[in-house]
Amino acid sequence: MSDALDRRSRKRLETRRAISWAATGLFAEKGFDNVTIDEIASAADVGRMTVFNHFPRKEDLFFDRDDEIRDTLADALRKRKVADSAIESLRLLAHRLIAEQRPFLQFSEDSQGFIAIINGSETLKARARAIRDEVANGIAGELARGAGLAEPDADADLAAALLVASWSVALTRAHKEYQLTRDPTRAAAMFLELVDRGAIGQKAALAGTPYA
Repeated sequence: MSDALDRRSRKRLETRRAISWAATGLFAEKGFDNVTIDEIASAADVGRMTVFNHFPRKEDLFFDRDDEIRDTLADALRKRKVADSAIESLRLLAHRLIAEQRPFLQFSEDSQGFIAIINGSETLKARARAIRDEVANGIAGELARGAGLAEPDADADLAAALLVASWSVALTRAHKEYQLTRDPTRAAAMFLELVDRGAIGQKAALAGTPYA
């Protein structure tokens, strides 16, 4: 039974990856708004409903690492060292992700293409804003639960909003740095510098709360 489940899980993951790769290629070639679900299904050699079984919305095909990013942030908060505050644990996470060269925090020609596709689609820009809000809400919930406080907690909401704002500014500026210099090391350093500076402001704003 377990072998059968493992095979089904592997097959499902392979199908998901095939759909994602097909969609990515089409988005890069034609732009997000000019690609249909039927074209993606055909390129991945699957049925239309199979696409929706793996990706409920077309935008989910583009932001296919969204769940990975959310899980990474949540895990950092849940598994942080007792001595590290929530703010400090997420600052350290940024440094670790850069060192590991995680795909969603790389500054490269591929990432420039990713940004260009977003900038060319009002639908994707709206979804990116919604994702930021959802991530902030998720972090706020993790913070409050970790501190044993009832939700919603105003300080947790503030901490999450400040953190997401800092990371958003750091990402935007780092991608611009790469666009100007084509130097991934400088872009990564810019990202970490701004995350570190943002953490200083977060700690000051949240002094006296469980999160600083």
